[in-house]
Amino acid sequence: MDMKKAEEATARLIEIMDTLREQCPWDREQTFESLRHNTIEETYELADAIVDGNMEGIKEELGDLMLHVVFYSKLGDEQHAFDYTDVVNGVCDKLIYRHPHVYGDIHADTPQQVKENWEALKLRKKNRKSGTLDGVPRSLPSMVKAYRIGEKAAATGFDWQRREDVWDKVREEIAEVETEMKRSDAAATEAEIGDLFFALINVCRLYGIDPEAALERTNKKFISRFEYMEQQAVAEGHSLHELDTERMEELWQQAKQR
Repeated sequence: MDMKKAEEATARLIEIMDTLREQCPWDREQTFESLRHNTIEETYELADAIVDGNMEGIKEELGDLMLHVVFYSKLGDEQHAFDYTDVVNGVCDKLIYRHPHVYGDIHADTPQQVKENWEALKLRKKNRKSGTLDGVPRSLPSMVKAYRIGEKAAATGFDWQRREDVWDKVREEIAEVETEMKRSDAAATEAEIGDLFFALINVCRLYGIDPEAALERTNKKFISRFEYMEQQAVAEGHSLHELDTERMEELWQQAKQR
């Protein structure tokens, strides 16, 4: 990276933000609260670009997120709370503090040791009195939140000793779901399905699988196959809902074999 060009680009973005905040009616009206949902949307757009392997899209979406960082920093500066320099220096200080195996005399030879040190240092720095799980953001999507809860709990040593043992928990939860379904207890069934999801997300964690990426890959696969079925139905002079179940299954199997 050319540091001079990086500094010039950053200064240019900050200057543009200052101008927009003064001269653009829309930008002038924005607050932390009004930008929040836009920030979440931009994050998901970046996630989509990453899943698609779209490097041009990743570059564009990173730029949009960078704009939000600068925008929030501008809002903080106007309220005399913090500015862009405070934000950047804050994350720099945090990275140095949480990498003592690089900047200090702590040893960490594996990624797992690095993660364990990271979580321990986070707790020590924030001096949380109420526990390990306080650091999991409340606004996280449920699947991501469950994954992070599992990670943080595991960092304390509360985890399966052998990852294979998690399958016993999955089988247990499946049995409990089936039991509650037979009782036709909707609330209890919902609770047990939640437990099953949580167990499966722990499977992903223990086996190094990103559950969000895994499910999104399946979503895309299903969409592709379903669209193939629709296209084939149209080619036969029908809409998909006009086909019988047997023909739909034939088309589904064709889609799977492509």
